[in-house]
Amino acid sequence: MNALTRISRGIGVAFKDGRVKGLLAFTAGMILWASVFYHYVEGWSWLDSIYFSVVTISTVGFGDFSPETAAGKIFTMIYIIVGLGIFVTTATTVADTILSQNDEKSEK
Repeated sequence: MNALTRISRGIGVAFKDGRVKGLLAFTAGMILWASVFYHYVEGWSWLDSIYFSVVTISTVGFGDFSPETAAGKIFTMIYIIVGLGIFVTTATTVADTILSQNDEKSEK
């Protein structure tokens, strides 16, 4: 079995795991919450708001958008501190679930 097949199966199993589902839902909720904030406070389009929320929480930070209001800057600082922990926890849980599937398969 090639690596791509193992990864695909691992991802399938990960997305059936209750912890992964919960963390993904929480992460999506945070992105949605931030997107609503940026849409109304910064006046950005929905697409720009969602884009900025995802780029910020994932720490990619292209720098093509940045909050202009004081409220937006304060919110972004809090969002980064809280969101980064949630994002890393989610990504780590998904990876651990995938890797544990691969470990179980190789033991058999």
